[in-house]
Amino acid sequence: MVALDGPSGTGKTTVARKLAARLDAGYLDTGAMYRLVALAVLRSGTDPADAAAVAGVARAARLDVGTSPGRPHARLDGEDVGAEIRGAAVTTAVSPVSAVPEVRELLVAEQRRIIAEVLAGTAGIVVEGRDIGTVVAPDAALKVFLTASAEVRASRRGAQDTAAGRGTGAEAARAAVDRRDHLDSTRAASPMRAAEDAVVVDTSDLSIDQVIVALGELAGRRGLLAPPDELAAEHGR
Repeated sequence: MVALDGPSGTGKTTVARKLAARLDAGYLDTGAMYRLVALAVLRSGTDPADAAAVAGVARAARLDVGTSPGRPHARLDGEDVGAEIRGAAVTTAVSPVSAVPEVRELLVAEQRRIIAEVLAGTAGIVVEGRDIGTVVAPDAALKVFLTASAEVRASRRGAQDTAAGRGTGAEAARAAVDRRDHLDSTRAASPMRAAEDAVVVDTSDLSIDQVIVALGELAGRRGLLAPPDELAAEHGR
């Protein structure tokens, strides 16, 4: 198993999916699960700062996230909301929602269940989030913490938002990144931090392909990546 943590704008999701495909492994985006709860909170009219009410919404919500790196999905109560959970409203609400201890307890338990289910049927799984190596799966064979400068991460986030038709400008993107960093790193429940035995990879000056090569080499050294001839044999090539 690979635990991939780090703040937004480091390329985490793209890297996690591509690495999972390279390892012929499953994939889990734990951040999407918190975003699903945040969306459920917003749809219910609940104040994201009301911890007790947020916990009640989380208990009642039916969350479903895909574990295929090529076809991930995110469903709330049976509805595909993959695009909606990436919108500005959910992005603003997800940090206070994910800071609620009971929400984290519920989702960590579900994440561990999904991981165990995937590992029972595949060679491995790449799990991305902000507390995977420290809380969800502290025994992961490889723990990686992706990072990048705040300026680079804000630029990437702004470009993503613009491409998705929700661009708000460079200053707003930087403010959003700074706000999320502060909330995620200072929350009482499972604050974002690198595990003591995590490999820290700064992606500021690296392309996605370069990051994948670096992580592939790390996975190979940990015995998580089969040699090319074995991979070819597995896929009939």
